[in-house]
Amino acid sequence: MSLVPTGIRYLTVNNMAVTMCARLFFHRSSQGLLLSPLTPPAFTRLGPSDDEMYQRTTVSVMQKEPGAGAMIHSYSPRGFNIDGNRVFGPCAVLPPAILQWNVGSYKDITVESMALFHMLEPRIEVLVLGTGGRSERIDPKVLALLKSKGIAVEVQDTPNACATFNFLSSERRVVAAGLIPPPISTELE
Repeated sequence: MSLVPTGIRYLTVNNMAVTMCARLFFHRSSQGLLLSPLTPPAFTRLGPSDDEMYQRTTVSVMQKEPGAGAMIHSYSPRGFNIDGNRVFGPCAVLPPAILQWNVGSYKDITVESMALFHMLEPRIEVLVLGTGGRSERIDPKVLALLKSKGIAVEVQDTPNACATFNFLSSERRVVAAGLIPPPISTELE
């Protein structure tokens, strides 16, 4: 599974398309380049010897936008890779930090274990909870507490929670995540 953060700018170059479009509109003559007639020329299959025209489309990461927030790069049954930091076991991803989160499963998500999230300043807008390999029901008291504190909650399986967190973080939302590693390894590259 692959997460593509929207907070990263991409540069796409396709020399072949530009060359072929130019061939459609112009042709060489003794007077220089002239506008082509409406009938398109016959196309030939390009090979590696056609150097510039044969180049494939490439995507290069130019720079990560400043202030885009933390990004979750991968997860496994052992933990997470968040901006190059390896975190083992459940973790809390907060705007200023990445912390170990003392829960074993979704059943351990209680009012007490959520205190960390609603005491933050600046107040978080959205809390994304990853409950492991599948989406689980959270105690209604926990959801009511967070709602009373003005925090929206997204409860999802961990792979989808990671993607949601990355998306919200790249949009510069004040977002936090409580993540429990899924039981089956799926690397995000």
